[in-house]
Amino acid sequence: MAKPLEYIEWLDVWVAGADKTDLPRLLLVGDSIARSYYAHVDKALEGKHYCARLCTSTCVCAAVYLSELSLLLDEYPFALIHFNNGLHGGGYTLDEYRAGLERAWDFIAAHAPAARCIWAASTPVRRAAHVADLNVERTAWVAERNRAAAEIAAARGLPVDDLFTPVCDHPEYFSDDGVHYNAAGVAVLGDTVLATLQG
Repeated sequence: MAKPLEYIEWLDVWVAGADKTDLPRLLLVGDSIARSYYAHVDKALEGKHYCARLCTSTCVCAAVYLSELSLLLDEYPFALIHFNNGLHGGGYTLDEYRAGLERAWDFIAAHAPAARCIWAASTPVRRAAHVADLNVERTAWVAERNRAAAEIAAARGLPVDDLFTPVCDHPEYFSDDGVHYNAAGVAVLGDTVLATLQG
């Protein structure tokens, strides 16, 4: 299907310990939120895992998304995959999002069959420059996608990392754009991810 494009499309891939084989590998898949907490997780897991990230503006609904996943899944054996997608691709319907998630999970299962996989819920959105207020419409849209993803995860027996709840009622964690997080918020998200990974 054709992809509704955003003004800026981007892809960020980072692999630590690419030349090493002595520790298990963790892959964080997500968007700019995952990119923000990557360093927190990577530092905490030093000596335990080599951490990689695949962060992108591409929605799972787009056909190219599987090509992006293959960049790392076809090159490295991952023991853990922490997977999120949901804040981008507003031009897709909920049914298209569900179908895209199912395709992505099928692809991950086929290309990383030995990996322990975790689904991560997407985060809420606040009003830009007025972060004391939730962006109610956008957050409801995120919550709807989270519910759909949680149903798919449950059907596949995948654990869910709830990144929505720990920050939802905390405007002090948000940067001024209402989407991204300040240092305190990044630490909360990173600690939540670590607790799930190590649980």
